[in-house]
Amino acid sequence: MPQNTSPPPEASDLLCAKCKQPLVPGKVNATYLGNSFPVELMHCPGCGFVYVPEALAVGKMLQVEQALEDK
Repeated sequence: MPQNTSPPPEASDLLCAKCKQPLVPGKVNATYLGNSFPVELMHCPGCGFVYVPEALAVGKMLQVEQALEDK
């Protein structure tokens, strides 16, 4: 199966699938295992959908998850 080799979308190109509004940068709260962290991410000003880039989800967020589970 061929891998997707297209570059990630530019932040200014991201639209909410539900509201069709452009996503905007801003602080959102990420919560995991009862811990909440303020994070700067792209989100929809209409419905609040938060876009988590794949690199962040499988990189830094995974490291934080593992650190919290080890406590």
